[in-house]
Amino acid sequence: MTEERPTETPAEETAPAASAGARADSRPDTQADTEPEGTAAPPQSAGTGEPEESVESVEAEGDPLADAQQKVAELTTDLQRLQAEYVNYKRRVDRDRELISQNATFKVLSPIIDVLDTIDRAREHGEVEGGFKAVADQLERIVANLGLTRFGEPGEAFDPTLHEALSHMGTDPEVKETTIKVLAKAGYRIGDRVVRAAQVLVVDPE
Repeated sequence: MTEERPTETPAEETAPAASAGARADSRPDTQADTEPEGTAAPPQSAGTGEPEESVESVEAEGDPLADAQQKVAELTTDLQRLQAEYVNYKRRVDRDRELISQNATFKVLSPIIDVLDTIDRAREHGEVEGGFKAVADQLERIVANLGLTRFGEPGEAFDPTLHEALSHMGTDPEVKETTIKVLAKAGYRIGDRVVRAAQVLVVDPE
């Protein structure tokens, strides 16, 4: 008798079918892994953040025009202060220079005042004549050019800052204030500085 053998399916045909089924089953699992549950998309910006930051940045930096104007005002104030200080300094220097010049002139001319007194007395007695008169006139011109000024004449009002009253000669109905009646010695000054007060005799009003 002949034995019947069961029909065997080739292994090659069964394997591909199993592989195909495995691939089909694996696709949903892959999608689930790539997209986990509960993951939300990041919120998008509303578009208002950047302008607000720009406004805050501008406010923090300040107004360039206002800053420049304030700087100019500060520099102008400094310049005015420096200019005032320079003007005051220049005035002090000029005043000191004038004082030094007056002191030097005073030192040189003070001894000459006695010579001028001698010339005045000689002139009162009519003794200034000829060559002596020429010398006396020239000396008076020189000291005048150096700044030595003579003052004090009979008939002038008495000024205690300029005149030294040696004596009172009584009253005079013709005067309305204390007045120089006789000039004993002329006064001299250099600028506003009195070198010697005029020595005078005065009369008072009645």
